[in-house]
This record gives sequence, structure tokens and C-alpha cells, in this order.
Amino acid sequence: MSRVLLIEDDRAVREGVTLTLRRRGHQVEAAATGEAGLAALGAFRPDLVLLDLMLPDTSGFEVCRRIRATQQIPIIMLTARGDDIDVVLGLEAGADDYIVKPARGEVLEARIRAVLRRAAPLDGGAEPAPAQAAETHGDLTIDRAGLLVSKNGQDLALAPSEMKLLLYLSATPGRVFSRQQLLEHVWEHSYHGDARLVDACVMRLRTKVEDSTRSPKYIQTVRGFGYRFGPL
Repeated sequence: MSRVLLIEDDRAVREGVTLTLRRRGHQVEAAATGEAGLAALGAFRPDLVLLDLMLPDTSGFEVCRRIRATQQIPIIMLTARGDDIDVVLGLEAGADDYIVKPARGEVLEARIRAVLRRAAPLDGGAEPAPAQAAETHGDLTIDRAGLLVSKNGQDLALAPSEMKLLLYLSATPGRVFSRQQLLEHVWEHSYHGDARLVDACVMRLRTKVEDSTRSPKYIQTVRGFGYRFGPL
């Protein structure tokens, strides 16, 4: 059972989503404003945040940025329109995924499960893998078992999607992956998903791992095809 913090000002949506998730076994704490949601973070200690973008006090974008400043828990945006510029801004602020309202219970459940798996990609009931030495790629050190990444000895705070994207790309340096392949393997979107998820995550990841986002050496763009890790 996961602990979900729902920040949504629309009472009907808030009550409907809360009921749906509780019926599916989740523990839900609901907040009607951004400030109330931020205040609930410490006491409730959620595994995941469902965040409406249009809030009456503090905007969902600001709430997302403030959460990301101190925590790297999964954040899923709730938005009225999937083609809105707000989606791009929300992803750039640090959200891991988004859901267009109104959403069926099966969709909510699938996205929640997928984003939680990104937060703990080694979980799932399998036998623990043998301990492996951390990998070094240039200035980066990647500890796959510990889900730790450092640059020049300094730990990097990576959101779940950023971590899984880096782990996935760096597992096969030099191999090019299309956006659709990354959507399927990192975001677990089996349909023709939204490439903005990939592009926004790459942009955020580059700000953390690259010396220069204009000349990236780790997360490289292969124009017309997709992205690759290195070669260094």
C-alpha cells in the first residue's frame, strides 16, 4: 500500500480521486491548496504526490519546485489538457509524469505503479543481485545497486525519472534509443506516448550531470533518432 499526497483544489475531483485510490488500497492525504499540501509533506511522508497545476494560492509549478528543492519523491501532475503549455512547464519544474483529468481508476493506478517502480527500479520481489562495483564514466560515478550517482565525489539529487533514465542509457554506452523506446522502458508507456516527457527529463538531467548543457558529453542528442549515453 502506497501513501499518496493529493493536492487538488476542485472538491469533486479531490473526493473522487481519494475514493478511487482508497478503494485500491492506497493511503491518501488530500489537500485543497498548495500551502496545505506542502505542510502535509513532513507529517504524512508520502511515497508519491499527485499535484494539480491550477491551485488557488501557490501554483502547482511552484509547489513542484519547492518539493524538488528538498525531496526527490515521485510527482505526477494532474492537468485538464494534455496539449497545454502547462504540461511542459510542469515537466520542466520537475514532475515525473502527468495525467489528464478526468482519469479512470485504471489509468491512475497504472501511472502510480509505474512511477513508484521508477523510484525503486530494483524492487519487485526478485532475488537481490550480487553486489557490483560502482561504475565510473568520466566525472560520474554510478552505483546501480544503491541508486546513487555522484559527480566529482559530490552526490547528485536525481528525481525518479532522471535516475531511471540515466541508469537505462548508461547501461549501454553509445547505443542510441528513440524517444518511443525510452517512453516504453523508462516511463512504461506502451502506447505512442508524449515525447515531451523524455525531452524535459533529459533537459533536467543535463543540468545536473553536464559541465555544459550546450555541449553535453554524457546525455547526447542524435538528431533525428533520439538520445545516447556517451561515448566519452
